[in-house]
Amino acid sequence: MSDKKSTKEDDLNARIGKKVKAEREKRSWSLTELAEQSGVSRAMIHKIERGESSPTATLLARLAGSFDMSMSQLIALSEVQTGTLLKQHQQPVWQDPETGYIRRHVSPGQIPLDLVSIELPPGVSVPMPVISYVSRRQLIWVLEGELCFQEGDKIFEMQTGDCLELGDPADCIFRNDSEQRCRYAVIVLK
Repeated sequence: MSDKKSTKEDDLNARIGKKVKAEREKRSWSLTELAEQSGVSRAMIHKIERGESSPTATLLARLAGSFDMSMSQLIALSEVQTGTLLKQHQQPVWQDPETGYIRRHVSPGQIPLDLVSIELPPGVSVPMPVISYVSRRQLIWVLEGELCFQEGDKIFEMQTGDCLELGDPADCIFRNDSEQRCRYAVIVLK
């Protein structure tokens, strides 16, 4: 079972790498230009594009933000098929190799929002750079557990059922200080 999962993850990482390269080439950017735009090293971008490295959530957010898209859009463009029904087994699932954070793209194709389900393991902190929030309106809805969300200097202690609209773009941190997993939804208006 784990071999099947890792093969599926490797396939998704390869598709994400191809999408990063396609987006970079669509803009006629060199690796150096994308590195300057995103703050991700040229060598790391090269490894990601070739499918030789699984990007962390922070790196993926930086790359997506430099293309003026959300991380969800970048993953979805690598995976989601158009149509009105996206069955659970068809939803792209990506796991951060560094933290174990699991991101499931729930919403199908062409509507003007992304709905993403996140599982944040206990004791895990995931920083997201400001570049991933520019030109986007977002909501965070805690479905299970506790989430400490830091937006710039503001800290929000959230419980099951709480929903937060993000303010002006700022560096953010998603943190689970509890001993239980936290599940939350992120709704991003495209």
